[in-house]
Amino acid sequence: MNSFPLHALLTGSVQPYTRPGSRSGIAKQPRLDKVWISPLGLEGDAQGDLRVHGGPDKAVHHYDYAHYANWLNELGPLPVLQQPGAFGENLSTAGLSESNICLGDRFQLGGALLEVSQSRQPCWKLNDRFNVPNMAKRVQDSGRTGWYYRVLRPGLVHVSDVLTLVERPHPAWPLQRINHILYTPTLDPDQLRPMLELPLVPSHHKLALRRLEQGQVEDWTKRIEGPEK
Repeated sequence: MNSFPLHALLTGSVQPYTRPGSRSGIAKQPRLDKVWISPLGLEGDAQGDLRVHGGPDKAVHHYDYAHYANWLNELGPLPVLQQPGAFGENLSTAGLSESNICLGDRFQLGGALLEVSQSRQPCWKLNDRFNVPNMAKRVQDSGRTGWYYRVLRPGLVHVSDVLTLVERPHPAWPLQRINHILYTPTLDPDQLRPMLELPLVPSHHKLALRRLEQGQVEDWTKRIEGPEK
């Protein structure tokens, strides 16, 4: 199946968050109108910390709604899991996941053309949103991370539109494989070197290269635990 109807189209504004000085746009609300997607994302959407969120390589965030059943089974009936948007996603579909989407895949959505740019690196804001202290680590370890698109052609989109695969240049590289290398964590040169041949975002290219050169895994503490409350 190469076409996936949208389950929800979501945007959110920046609000003060849970820790001193923090702000976030993670709380998204469904959009029923037509929304313009530009190279920086959906009109009406915003990110609280542009050093690590947003930008051309993280313009649109997608999460598989089918994953919600797994999280409900593991965490119980948390209120945040009762509707799409729990993970701060802009696009929600069912059945398109890290196991069957590949780096560089190009999708038509309404008048826009999107390209899969990277998997999500979950951060501490998920811990606070779910009120689960290790939620970011759980998301990372599960491989159910979600992913980002860059916008190759801007255009109008609507929740009634269908996400349609139009090109797959790297069929051997589903995001599940990349997540396994990034988060197992892997120091195997036979896996890291081929990954460097992909059109990785600069941060992922630097990460893989550093592992090859230094033979050690980066410290994730700041990203997945965050600042003191």
